[in-house]
Amino acid sequence: MDELAELKYDIDRKLDKEANNLAMLKDCLSRCSANSQNMLGILTSFESRLQRLESTIVPVYNETENLRRRQENIEKTMHSLDTVLSHYHAAKDVEATIKEGPAACDLDTYLACMEKVLKAQKYFQAQTGGKKELEIISHIFIDGIQALQHEFRSLLNRHGHPVPPVVIVDLLSADEDLPPVGTDRDVGLEQLPEKVVTDLITISQWLVEQGQSLDHLKSYGQARANILARSLQGLKEHLRSSSGTSSQLSFISQNSPSIGGKFRGSKDAPSRKSMMRLVNNFTKKASSALNKSTFEPGHRRQGSAANDSTRDDSADLEADLYISELSALLRLMQSELHLMKGIVPQKNKRNVFDTVIQQALDTVVSEGEMIATATRKSMQRHEYSAVLSIFPIVRHLRSIKPEFDLILEGCQAPTRLKLASLLSTLDSTGAKALEEFTDSIRNDPDKASNMPKDGTVHELTNHTIIFLEQLTEYAETAGAMLLMHGEQATPSAMITPETCKMKVADYMTRVLSALGLNLSNKSETYSEPGLRPIFMLNNFNYIIKSLRKTGLLDLLLLWNKEVALYYEEQIREQKRIYSQSWSKVLHYILEMDKPMSLQRAQNIDSTVKLKDKERQNIKDKFTGFNKELEEIHRIQKAYAIPDPELRQQLIKENKEYMELTDKQNFPRDYSVVCHVPAQYAMINHTAVQVAASVDAVTETPEKRGKA
Repeated sequence: MDELAELKYDIDRKLDKEANNLAMLKDCLSRCSANSQNMLGILTSFESRLQRLESTIVPVYNETENLRRRQENIEKTMHSLDTVLSHYHAAKDVEATIKEGPAACDLDTYLACMEKVLKAQKYFQAQTGGKKELEIISHIFIDGIQALQHEFRSLLNRHGHPVPPVVIVDLLSADEDLPPVGTDRDVGLEQLPEKVVTDLITISQWLVEQGQSLDHLKSYGQARANILARSLQGLKEHLRSSSGTSSQLSFISQNSPSIGGKFRGSKDAPSRKSMMRLVNNFTKKASSALNKSTFEPGHRRQGSAANDSTRDDSADLEADLYISELSALLRLMQSELHLMKGIVPQKNKRNVFDTVIQQALDTVVSEGEMIATATRKSMQRHEYSAVLSIFPIVRHLRSIKPEFDLILEGCQAPTRLKLASLLSTLDSTGAKALEEFTDSIRNDPDKASNMPKDGTVHELTNHTIIFLEQLTEYAETAGAMLLMHGEQATPSAMITPETCKMKVADYMTRVLSALGLNLSNKSETYSEPGLRPIFMLNNFNYIIKSLRKTGLLDLLLLWNKEVALYYEEQIREQKRIYSQSWSKVLHYILEMDKPMSLQRAQNIDSTVKLKDKERQNIKDKFTGFNKELEEIHRIQKAYAIPDPELRQQLIKENKEYMELTDKQNFPRDYSVVCHVPAQYAMINHTAVQVAASVDAVTETPEKRGKA
């Protein structure tokens, strides 16, 4: 019962508590409803007030916006009116400035006036009316374009001067320090002042972009083409005149008005040393050729080569001048290409550059063709040494042609092919000259009257060795010529330095073979048999010694390993043939036809006297011996062996040969047989007399004082 009572008490307590909570909730609900009613009233009142405010403000706002819009329209109208009025007044405002040209005012001011005229022209072009104004403004615009073009030409002509020769020379002397062709770097020539270049760029860009005119680019091409051509011509004339005297060159280097003035190179002043170096190179090759054309000590040249030497010197000078001209053209073209940057639009650059270089390139190519023509004429006169001037040109042109190809990339095809055509012409001329030189050696129509009377080295041998020696310096160049323009042309891709040297070695071998055959034929013109081997001996000895001294032998060994052995064998053979010229003398002291056998001479008693017949026979032998010895001495004393070493060898060999023969056939105790003091003296004196005769025979005419 207690538990039930307690449970009831708990339930009643909870009911009371929940009843209190319910009462509190009802009270809160009633207060929230009151607050909601109050807020609703406030919002309703605010809404009504906003509606009243809007009805009041919106008309004011609309009126203000209309006023603002009207103000903007008025301002735009005024601006448009001012613009239109400025277009109508543009002709009057800028006409005087336009007619005076850019030179009378600042270039920027003048271009601003041109902009004003351009805008006016576009305005009147867009309007149906105003034809009169359009005509006036168009006329002023055309005048302005012409004035800008005139100023463009005037800037080029006033400030464009040929590059001074001393600056070009200094540029070429520092060629290794210059940027490679094809890079965007300048070579260091300030062809135009910086301010002038800036003005030219400004004018050119405006004319291209606004004026839609390209006439000034034609003027630029013509002006710079003339400058480039005059620069090359000035260089050529200066080097040609300065090569004669170094003092004149020094004076020009010091006092040239262009140095440090309107024109300057990459340095403040060109180096006189570099100038002297380049000019001295002009005569270096000619002097070298003249020195090489002389014989070794003791060798005597026949005839006078003064005219040939003068022609060779002139050809060498022309070749060196032309090489310098080619290098100068390349560097000046590089400078012109850099100068065009900004002045000529990129799309027009190659066409304009083609115009700039055309005159100078044509001149250089024409001069190269003239050199080839002159060489061909020299070949017709059988002056084959003239072809040597082509080789340095071809070698230099072939070495710099890749740079020319790079700088000419994008130009017209005829322009790009000019140097290739020139190189092909020079190559074919050189190859033809080399082959004709071989034919001329093989078929040299030299008559007996032109043969050396003393059997010395023939002039043809001398000239041939000099030619081959000078050709060695250009072995690769000559080899390429022969390979590309021979009977079986070799593709350029297959040509290497090794194949070129092999081809030149083959060519030189053929030349020497033709020379040997020609000399052999020439030797047959001698009526004296003893002079033939002397002539061949001198020539063979000169050839082999020259081959060794000049280094030609090393080149020939690439093709034929037995060249030296061949000439040494020929020298020995000619010595053997020469020794046969003593057969008439030796006939009297040989074993045959002796007056008395050696056995009898050794067995007889000292008291035995010779018979009169035997005595007379001995006297006849000595008489014949002396007569033949005097005759051979008379004939061979006119012979010459210019080489001292060969001369001493031949003297020694002749002595040994004669003494050996004398000992074998005339013993020193032959007096036992003779019993005649005079006869004994003659017999014992034989070796001494023969040796002295040999010395006399093998002396040179110069040694004997012979003219």
